Amino acid sequence: MTDLVLTLLGPDRPGLVELVAGVIAAHGGNWLESRMSHLAGKFAGILRAELPAERVVAATAALAALATHGLKVTVETAAGQGERPAERTMDLDLVGLDRPGIVREISQLLAGNGVNVEELTTNRVSAPMSAEMLFEAHAHVRVSPATDVGELRAALERLASDLVVEVTLTPSESDRRRR
Repeated sequence: MTDLVLTLLGPDRPGLVELVAGVIAAHGGNWLESRMSHLAGKFAGILRAELPAERVVAATAALAALATHGLKVTVETAAGQGERPAERTMDLDLVGLDRPGIVREISQLLAGNGVNVEELTTNRVSAPMSAEMLFEAHAHVRVSPATDVGELRAALERLASDLVVEVTLTPSESDRRRR
């Protein structure tokens, strides 16, 4: 079996997931995991599927043909997972008044400390009392064994103070169960 990663983008309408699922199933594939969302009138998604190696070329052509339905599909062969060092997984939560640059500042600090962002969800919401726009972010991150988590937290706290946001970094549920 061959693992594929697909990205999807098109005008949002009913039936788009069914179109993709139909192509995967018609080529003997299995839908493994996905993240999909409606954003600004668009349907955007990423998914991982496995298909028999001899069916990948035909499936890729069928997925490309979904462009006639307005859905752009990009297909990449997934990289092997390989052996990972004993990295820690953590969850980062952030909330504060919205302003440009928050994601850039936080992601620069994380990358500079050997932290890989594996999943990121962001949103803007109206503050309950003031109706000002709040920026919320939740990230699932993988921390290198060489990273001092205490120093990382201190750096995040300094940056949070500069950005006027609240940031918390906690061991992920899966990491707590493993230890």
